[in-house]
Amino acid sequence: MTPVAVPRRYLMCRPTYFAVTYRINPWMNPAAPYDNALAVAQWESLRQTYLDLGHTVELVEPLPGLPDMVFAANGATVVDGKVLAVQFRDPERADEAPAYKSWFERAGFEVHDSKHTNEGEGDILLAGEFLLAGTGFRTVHAAHLQTQELFGRPVITLQLVDPAYYHLDTALCVLDDHTVAYLPSAFSPGSQAVLRRLFPDAIIATPADASVLGLNAVSDGRNVVLPAQATSLTTALRERGYRIIGVDLSELRKAGGGPKCCTLEVRS
Repeated sequence: MTPVAVPRRYLMCRPTYFAVTYRINPWMNPAAPYDNALAVAQWESLRQTYLDLGHTVELVEPLPGLPDMVFAANGATVVDGKVLAVQFRDPERADEAPAYKSWFERAGFEVHDSKHTNEGEGDILLAGEFLLAGTGFRTVHAAHLQTQELFGRPVITLQLVDPAYYHLDTALCVLDDHTVAYLPSAFSPGSQAVLRRLFPDAIIATPADASVLGLNAVSDGRNVVLPAQATSLTTALRERGYRIIGVDLSELRKAGGGPKCCTLEVRS
């Protein structure tokens, strides 16, 4: 089946205040240099890529003192016009939650508070009729139960085991309703078995591609926007008929983020 692109609506946040001043994941090193201007330029290129593909991009206002607010995927989960707000594990990011909630309320969405630690689309990804839900480092298992009750879709719990891949969207990319790409070693043996059963034709990423956050990619069903450094994954996707747009988000990767981290899909 030839991959087909579907227009998407995305919410993003300009990295005006991007910095690496604390460490809440293995990618972050406050002692290493970072370049805010370069981060902004790379983000602007990503935003323009989406616009060039015909997608809608809306913006939430960045707030000072919240350097990770650029990672909009963690701001909510939006399915069928309903919004599940978030609750961050780390106090450094806590104030992002009300900022994103407020944006959705002003936009007229039905917003539901999260009862548990839940980091949005970082850990909850829509794949056809299923919601794939990561746990192990950030989003807690109890949040998966609330997710299923709210959206009325089957939730598949996936256990993450590698601290480098602390969110599901760093270890797995949904390419279309029936296909994913993922790194098996990021998951527990039982979760690997579940993924093999659900997605027998999945694309298996190499550790080298995952190490440049190649799986932190955004697909509209045909066009896949991913880090340009993920060369083997790029080849594998092209062989399956996907169109690849490589981007460089190396500066944002210093905080553990890639294209998907910067991109929250708004499903009306």
